Amino acid sequence: MDETIKAQVLQVRNSALTNMLDVAAVIRIAEHLGFDELAAYLTAGNAGEYTRFILTGKT
Repeated sequence: MDETIKAQVLQVRNSALTNMLDVAAVIRIAEHLGFDELAAYLTAGNAGEYTRFILTGKT
């Protein structure tokens, strides 16, 4: 997970539009906000690393 993805995750989180563990909703919101990198990252099967980042702040 690079810095761009981390920044986009934090922006989605700060929007308070969804529960961040709802990966499908995060993908939809990322696409809506133009965060193509985040949407592609999650669609490519990186949900485990993403979830670890959400829960611990570590990658």
